[in-house]
Amino acid sequence: MAKKPDLTVVKDDANTIKPPRKLGKHGTILWNAIQHEYSITDRGGVEVLAQICAMADRAEALAECVARDGETIRTKTGIRAHPALREELGARAFICRALERLGVTVEPVKPVGRPPFSVGWTG
Repeated sequence: MAKKPDLTVVKDDANTIKPPRKLGKHGTILWNAIQHEYSITDRGGVEVLAQICAMADRAEALAECVARDGETIRTKTGIRAHPALREELGARAFICRALERLGVTVEPVKPVGRPPFSVGWTG
């Protein structure tokens, strides 16, 4: 009788590339989500994704500052928008542009269900 081969359990993320530098909570979540779906392996793509994820951490830190201080601040000249609002918006805009350039925002549209009824179809 043939001996059964020894099998080992492999974690789902075993083949996932690790980020080239340390990321925060939000950046790590984004890194894992994108790598799980797209498995980016080329050096340029990995670096672009790392920059995107680092900026996601920055955007969330800025959002926390705004949440803590309020959306407006009082200055000598009156009430003004929190300066971190503009920086947060810039960070989020960078993330969107870079994700688009990386090619992870475009999904082919898949039809739902079976093909539409065709004229002349006899069944």
